[in-house]
Amino acid sequence: MWRLVRPDAARVWKNPETLRRLGRYRKIIDLERIAKYLLAKGAECEIPLDSSTEDLWNAHTALSHEFSALVESVDSGQTAPGSLPDQSGSFLKLKIELAQRILADCHFCERRCGADRTRDEKGWCRLGSESRVSSAFLHTGEEAPLVPSGTIFFSSCCFGCVFCQNDDISTNPNSGHVVDPKGLASIAGALFRDGALNINYVGGDPIPNTHTILASMEHQTDNVTQLWNSNLYCSEETMRLLVDVFDVWLPDFKYGNNECGLRLSGVKNYFDVVSRNHLKAYDYGEVIIRHLVMPNHLECCTLPILEWISKNMPDCIVNIMGQYRPEHKVRRSPERYPDITRRVNREEMDLALSTADELGICWRPAS
Repeated sequence: MWRLVRPDAARVWKNPETLRRLGRYRKIIDLERIAKYLLAKGAECEIPLDSSTEDLWNAHTALSHEFSALVESVDSGQTAPGSLPDQSGSFLKLKIELAQRILADCHFCERRCGADRTRDEKGWCRLGSESRVSSAFLHTGEEAPLVPSGTIFFSSCCFGCVFCQNDDISTNPNSGHVVDPKGLASIAGALFRDGALNINYVGGDPIPNTHTILASMEHQTDNVTQLWNSNLYCSEETMRLLVDVFDVWLPDFKYGNNECGLRLSGVKNYFDVVSRNHLKAYDYGEVIIRHLVMPNHLECCTLPILEWISKNMPDCIVNIMGQYRPEHKVRRSPERYPDITRRVNREEMDLALSTADELGICWRPAS
């Protein structure tokens, strides 16, 4: 049915640029590559998991370097996947343990609120130790190479966007239902059996749920792409946990400066943090960046972002989106946000797209 709804989802793979930029992802779909989380389950970790946090991080750094070489070796056929049995102490288990320690002094996101969520203290996201899923389904509205995408929407968020279009779940940490790692793995498995080409963690935002997501991979067994769909305001420690197990990244790049990020999403040092994390994702995986063009924000946000991407991430794909609409706080109090009280106009979209063309940015993966 999804092929009838989105014929471009098949056509997109005839474009050599799509295949070049998303080549490993395509090979996972074709069972010619192994999803990285499965390899991490089989990569041995010898350090006892009750070691000090400093020792665990030191071991993680060393194993991450070794793991990159392992992925390359398996991809090239030099190492047979069959020789990588599941280990009692694995690289993935190490990541799960470190995520639990972050949860006890929460700094999954760069707000670094320090709540002990293992004791159900609530931080900025108002989540305790539990994760809640608002919905999960085969999404046919994502970017063409991702369709059908097995999307799992988590409740709550680490951003406070005044124009949020999903504020019913992002601002309500009690929406949806509680999931533990086994339950989340069951959801992912069902989506894969229904035809999902990827497991797409979104929200809200997945960042506050990093501990549950990583732990669920212990119970997942399918060779399916793991996709991180996020505002990417992760801490450096969270990014270190994620880069080895996520194959494809679908991050937002909202603002071209720190000031707009603070005023419209309530986060400090937006551009510094998010550009850092985009580079990290690009170094380790394949990336489709989403940029939402906003009215009156071409000069301060859209154009600087496109220029930065062209210089720093030339082989990613960029989805330049024109779907902005004044929602949430902007709709309720338009006088507070006069610059974004309307939809983006044709002139603004034309400027964004023509600039992308001039910079050589790939934003037409189906053409």
